[in-house]
Amino acid sequence: MLRMIQVKSAAHAEDYFNDALSQAGYYINDQQESPGQFQGKIADRLRITGPATKEVFHSLCWNINPVTGQTLTQRTTEDRTVYYDITALCPKSVSIAYAVYGHEDILTAFQESVNETMLDIQDDAQTRVRKNGQNDNRQTGELLWSGFDHSTARPVDDDTNPDPHLHRHNTVFNVTWDEAEQVYKAGQFQFIKRDMPYYQARYHKKLADKLMALGYSIRKTATFFELDGIPQPVIDLFSKRNQEVNRIARENNITDTAELDQLAAQTRAKKKKNISMAELQADWHRQIAELNLHNSDSSGNLKNVIPQQQTITITPAQCIDHALSKCFERASVAHDRRILAAAYRYGLGHAGITLDAITDAFNRDKRIIRRIQDGSKLMCTTHEVLAEEQRMVRLAMAGKGCCVPLYSEAPPLTATGEHAAAITHVLTTTDRVSNVQGGAGTGKTTLMKELVRHIQGTGINPVMVAPTANASRGVMREEGFSDADTVARLLVDPDMQDALQDGALIVDEAGLLGVKEMAAVLQLATDRNARVLLFGDTRQHNSVIRGDALRILNTVAGIKAAEVNKIYRQRHECYRKAVEDIAAGNIQSAFERLEEFNAITEIDTASLNAQLVSDYMAAITKGNTALVVSPTHQQGEAVTADLRKALRAAGTIGPEDINVTRYINLNYTEAEKADPCMYQPGLAVQFNQNLKGIARGSIWQVNEASGNSVIMTEANGATLPLPLDKAHQFTVYRKITIPLAIGDTVTITRGSFDRNGKRLNNGQSLKVASIDDNGVIALVSPASGAEYRIGVDFGHINHGYTTTSHAAQGKTVDEVFIAMPAVTFAAASLKQFYVSVSRARDMVRVYTECKEALLDHVSETGDRQSALELMGGDNLSQFIATQQAQPKQPAPPQAQVEPQQPPRIESTVRSYAPKPV
Repeated sequence: MLRMIQVKSAAHAEDYFNDALSQAGYYINDQQESPGQFQGKIADRLRITGPATKEVFHSLCWNINPVTGQTLTQRTTEDRTVYYDITALCPKSVSIAYAVYGHEDILTAFQESVNETMLDIQDDAQTRVRKNGQNDNRQTGELLWSGFDHSTARPVDDDTNPDPHLHRHNTVFNVTWDEAEQVYKAGQFQFIKRDMPYYQARYHKKLADKLMALGYSIRKTATFFELDGIPQPVIDLFSKRNQEVNRIARENNITDTAELDQLAAQTRAKKKKNISMAELQADWHRQIAELNLHNSDSSGNLKNVIPQQQTITITPAQCIDHALSKCFERASVAHDRRILAAAYRYGLGHAGITLDAITDAFNRDKRIIRRIQDGSKLMCTTHEVLAEEQRMVRLAMAGKGCCVPLYSEAPPLTATGEHAAAITHVLTTTDRVSNVQGGAGTGKTTLMKELVRHIQGTGINPVMVAPTANASRGVMREEGFSDADTVARLLVDPDMQDALQDGALIVDEAGLLGVKEMAAVLQLATDRNARVLLFGDTRQHNSVIRGDALRILNTVAGIKAAEVNKIYRQRHECYRKAVEDIAAGNIQSAFERLEEFNAITEIDTASLNAQLVSDYMAAITKGNTALVVSPTHQQGEAVTADLRKALRAAGTIGPEDINVTRYINLNYTEAEKADPCMYQPGLAVQFNQNLKGIARGSIWQVNEASGNSVIMTEANGATLPLPLDKAHQFTVYRKITIPLAIGDTVTITRGSFDRNGKRLNNGQSLKVASIDDNGVIALVSPASGAEYRIGVDFGHINHGYTTTSHAAQGKTVDEVFIAMPAVTFAAASLKQFYVSVSRARDMVRVYTECKEALLDHVSETGDRQSALELMGGDNLSQFIATQQAQPKQPAPPQAQVEPQQPPRIESTVRSYAPKPV
């Protein structure tokens, strides 16, 4: 792995060099001093190439030219970045083979791989250009770093010997050379940081190829690789430091990579300087021997550390196939380096495929469309993705003006204002596709009910759907639309499709539809001669799968949206205006309003959960409904643990827990599900369709993953290979247990059935009513009173006290509590913040360490670029002009419903279907 950490304190940098980087306590060369080496073109330019001496290193830390004694770069500020520590780590098995068993050739392979990767990074070095009013970056291709090799990890505690851990710290100083201005300047590392996954993938591939050239066999894992000859128990044995850091991180709810790195630094035990490498190796052999492995002797020597290599081969083209499938499943546009990183990763373990061969295959692939953005960033889409978006837009534009209005003018309406305008727009439009943009809390349900009543007045009974089961079978049915179902059901159910003939389709939460689904809906409506009404809000969350379809229809296809922005949900004016500001994108003003009524609590991480739980308990004690929202599942789980303690102390949940199975969806893309290295023993696989020997809904456990196959076993003992070529027909889960007690609120996490065959919907909220001696759990719906019975091994269940903003969309409560510590900022956006803040009627509380940093993160819209937008400019204008120039079918001459007349079935409009697209 490669980790990049910013160091901003010169004094700390000096101390770190003295304490950690230059010392012999890392056991290199049997306790002999092994100084770092200055490298890079700046080292050549300064003529300091060679050992990283204390004097030169300290000078560089303070931005002093070690040769002249003058200031090195133009500016020295108090908070300047001193250097970036880019740490290159070895797989644990590689460290073991080198340090425990003395395979010296590994060190050379490691050093060469790191050196080559650092040269890759140096090639991309930039500096800022601000002269003469410019605001740009300039390529420099020059850096300065010192590399320090270490072969052990820090001990877990002062009484424990360290584990083997071969790694290098590359301290990349904040300096480069601007050839144009002939001066040393600070570097621009923003894009190097952004592209670290790309450099990491290249480093992994370089190291794996060099090790295979030495005869080692590689076993690719989900995140890295290991040597086949080192068994997993030995790898686990020598991962004590990592396990300790992870334990502390879990206890303190730390998930952010940067904070994990800081935690590792803060929890270091002191190094031991009175033990030799020979003594360490003897102790490591003793620990291995105590494992009593079948392939090790009494002295801890492993047999066959270099086994025969496997002969599975793939081609560079297959690497690109995998990368395109992975990168474009959930995005329409991807950075070229993201695609290449995925392709390099897929080529691990195949030494015959070089990095250059994969890169060349990418450059020659004619499926890929490439466009330069921001001067240097190469963004990509594919002809397939572009065609998919074009097809959707064509279908929508072809429906413009092809229908006779349902009403020649609006009938008498109960609604007023924006609601009346939106209903009028839908009832009188001549377009096949119409859109009501309903902001959060704007009374969309009331509007929809009146609209449906008037559509039914024409003799049409509209088909009602939504993208998710919770939105359709849950929220919509609870709101009175008893036949509402999912879009997925509509696209496969002939009866629902027949009901659509010459009618109308209403899609709620349409912003959650991807391009492929939206195109299928529009094609179905065209084939069935039906109108489509899309209820959605492009300011809220979009689909997980590829394409912000509703936004593209508005911006590219020109589908006119009836805006409904007046908010009714929030009962207090200041709160309501804050939500209005967020909806309008005025995030600074929204923050000011939220602070007016003390809605944002700035609090340290250690106290955050306790304060949130205290406020939550006060809310429910008053009888209010409440919801906790967090951008990440990890933060939500940490709050849940503390919240359950408080609920138990208050007597809200029972005193005893029972452990139940929970399946956590790993959310693998189809490309990842087809990759054997993504599996490990213990993972669960559930099938969505019947396959040979496999029943729909059955759950199998992964027993073995090796080479090009995955072996799985069902509960009845049947064993089969996982059909990797059917990746779209199964879902992969991690299996854990969670505690449940009587009174707990739970959420169903996958559509399924209880023991009596009653349907349970994904996202459904239930209460634990009872647990009998046989482990049968009775659940009750607070909304309907319906009862369900499941077993402890049901699996698709979780505590229901916290949720992500995605799952919260569509919910309404009295008070909402939003946990947003810094570790969640990477998942924060304007959409996420808008959905979270707008859930409550009476009060919102946001908990964070830093209001200013939170403001920066939630100011990002989170919109994904479409392939059509990537093409942009003349290409997009020409496409739109071509579609607008297509001749329209005339509207049929049937009579329209007059507003003063009672509706007549025979007057229902029959619109013409456009020519096939």
